[in-house]
Order: sequence, then C-alpha cells, then structure tokens
Amino acid sequence: MKALRPIVLALLVLLAACGSMNPLKWVGIVSDPPNPPTPLAPIKATVNPAAAWTASVGKAGGFNFRPVVDSGRVYAANAGGTVTVLEQATGRVASRIETKKPLSGGLAMGEGKLVAGTLKGDVIALEPSGKVDWTASVHGEVIAPPSLSRKVAVVRTSDGRIFGLSAESGKRLWVFQRPSPSLLLRSPAGVTAIGGDVVAGYPNGKLIALDIEDGKLTWEAAVAQPRGATELERIADVAGLPVVEAGQVCAAAFQGKVACFDIQSRNLVWARDVSSSRALARDAKNIYVVDDTSAVQALDKAQGASLWKQDKLVNRRLTSPVVLDGRVVVGDLQGFLHVLSPDNGEIIGRLATDGTPVSWIVPIAGALIVQTAGGSLLMVRI
Repeated sequence: MKALRPIVLALLVLLAACGSMNPLKWVGIVSDPPNPPTPLAPIKATVNPAAAWTASVGKAGGFNFRPVVDSGRVYAANAGGTVTVLEQATGRVASRIETKKPLSGGLAMGEGKLVAGTLKGDVIALEPSGKVDWTASVHGEVIAPPSLSRKVAVVRTSDGRIFGLSAESGKRLWVFQRPSPSLLLRSPAGVTAIGGDVVAGYPNGKLIALDIEDGKLTWEAAVAQPRGATELERIADVAGLPVVEAGQVCAAAFQGKVACFDIQSRNLVWARDVSSSRALARDAKNIYVVDDTSAVQALDKAQGASLWKQDKLVNRRLTSPVVLDGRVVVGDLQGFLHVLSPDNGEIIGRLATDGTPVSWIVPIAGALIVQTAGGSLLMVRI
C-alpha cells in the first residue's frame, strides 16, 4: 500500500488542479463526495417506512460494517471492537462482545461462527455466545465482510488476495492471488461463497470463480476492458458483489459495464454501459444498479435493456440497492433511506435516520436491518 501513495497523491493533486469531478472521492479514496449532494425534493409518499426499533451499537470509524441476523438475533460490529447482540423482535441489547481488537471488516455468520477482520490482518471467529474461538492472520487489511460455506471462511484483503481458512480452526487452507494494477479501488465488497464456489470481482474488469476446497481458479470472464491512457482512466475494477441466480452471474465494473454471464457455458448473455462500484440487486424481472453519479437504474434481467433511471439522488453517495417486498431501497450519505418503485423508479417513500451515512442495508423477511456510520442500528418496516 505504501508504494501506491505517491501515485494516489499525484492523481489527487492533478484532479484538484483540473477542478473536475473526482471519481476517487465517490468510491471512498477521498472522504467527501465530488459535488454537493442534490437537495431532497418533496415526494408523494405512497409508503411510509418506519423504524420498529432503534439501538446504539457504536461508530463505524470510516468502515462499512454489515449487520447479520441469525436465530432471532442481530449482530452488529463497531470500529472499537465491540459486537452488539440484539433481540431481533424488540431491539433489546442481549449482550456486548468485546473482541479486544479494533475492527474494520465484517460481519459474517456461518458454520456456527461469527467472523470479522482488522486492518492488521487478524481474522477473528466468535461463537454466538461471544467466546473467541480462533484468531488467524492474513497479513493484509480486512475491510470487507468474510463469507462462509462448506466449513471454509473466505476472507479478502484490500490488496486483492483471497484466503480460505478452516471455519473450525482458522488454519489457512489456500490463498489466491494474482498481479494487481498499480491503482485499484479500495472496496468493502469482499466475496460471495455459494456452495462449492467463491465468486469475486477483480481489477481490470474481471469476474472470477474459485473452488472453495482448494482455491483454484475455475471460471473467469471479462465484465469490462480497461481503457484510457492514464492509470486513473484504466481503473475498471469489479468492486461490488455480483448477483448469482438461476445459472447466471451478473456484475458491474467501475468505468465499465454491467454484464450477465451464463455460468454453465461461460458465455456473455448481455452487457450494458453503466459504470458502478456498488453491488447489484435483483428481483424477478430486473437488475438494479447505483451508478457512479448515484443515479439508480433498472435493467431488464433477460436482455439488459434500460427500463428507467432515477437521477434525483445524484451525488448523495448511495449504498448498494436492496429489494424488499417488491420495492427498491437505497441509503445515502445524510442518513436517509429512499424507497423506489420498481416499475418506474419514482421515489415513493423516505425515512430519516441519525444524519450520518448509511453503511449497510440488509433485507430480511418483512423488514430491513440498517446500520449507520454514526452507530445507529434500526429495524425498518415498509
């Protein structure tokens, strides 16, 4: 990472001198959004999202923590190293787990373990009771939630390496790495472990799949091709989590495309010129994407045709979209949740939280679990 600092600094100086929009700001290399957020206009609300309960779980410290739900309880981490355990039905705090290490990536639940990571490369596995089961080192910053499947905890570091650790002991089973470009996005997206596959976006517009047993590359496709004369122009990282469903995998690339592939044949089904570093969302008909201006777009899942574009939230640094009960939801940098119609993208509902950026939205049955940078955790019903 130290070797990248002169390049990043030089780029920032150049962009500041040009006075143009700096995409590095939007993706988090610089903390402020590139332009003032679009003011919120009044809406004609047809739904009224409301918080069923709100709790304080501690500040995120600049990281993006994902809450997890398991067996009627909600788990939420903070930068100080505390994991708060709450009753899902009421939001009552059941316990607080002190990991005794500042956290930067998490949470993930699976294989009977709760897993988080640190900037120093420590991966911590907890029993649901709060007991530390094991600690492993991956010698790199862990800023994304791990993923677990088939007794393997899969952890990605900020330099692009992917580790497979035994979920039972933390023993390193394998590591996947390949040369990275000199400039890449710092993304909290991580990887998706599904059954025997690990699916991940990669720099230079690549989407890959690994065998979860041994970490060997089993599949690779190009979502986008790097273009341009400068390192900044050639960033084409697949930074958000892909969508895997019904034999297809879809992903988005920064300064690139949204593309869907047939997993069996590895053939491209469709591609659309939309630049995004966020995860995608889907329902029965559409793929939803937040592009690099924070416009929300809907694409036809079968052919990729553009259905609508909602641009009234531009520069509000939106979260990845989620779908709940047939509606699309995004959060923004001022703590608002926005509910969009899947038919035309109209904003049909809004909820203010604590005024700090929404870090993560997790849809569950009939509700959303929302965590903010300021340390609020909410269950929201629409």
